[in-house]
Amino acid sequence: MKLYTFIAVLFLLSFSCAKKDQYSVGQEWNYKTRPTEKNSTLTILKIEEYPETGKVIHISVNGLKMKNPASPTGYAENLSHLPLSEEALNKSVISLKKEAYKKPDSLEMDGYSYWKKEFDKGNAGIFTIPVSEIVSTMEKSIIAGDYTK
Repeated sequence: MKLYTFIAVLFLLSFSCAKKDQYSVGQEWNYKTRPTEKNSTLTILKIEEYPETGKVIHISVNGLKMKNPASPTGYAENLSHLPLSEEALNKSVISLKKEAYKKPDSLEMDGYSYWKKEFDKGNAGIFTIPVSEIVSTMEKSIIAGDYTK
């Protein structure tokens, strides 16, 4: 009987470990997009752990059609850096599209560097809502010309 209990515990632990490490840098994920952005994906740029927020997963989002009056086309197609809680990412992703490593580009890392500097000063936080809601909220702020929200 003890052997069966031991095997059951190992089995359950293997699932919790697999879930815990499901995200890694460079992965590209399909996520629950807005209706006009069905082909949009997100890419994991960096994963960090902080005592005050827990795991922070930094992503970029591509394939957007976010209204932006300042853009020559009237739309923004990418968000180069968003810091998310793991829970927010869990609520957003649908399926892994690519496992291959993608090295973050300079724009993505510039966004991260700025966020990190402000986060360390206590002036920046992380998103705790799904990615599609972040995109909608940012679009509304851009259209309104209010970049403080």
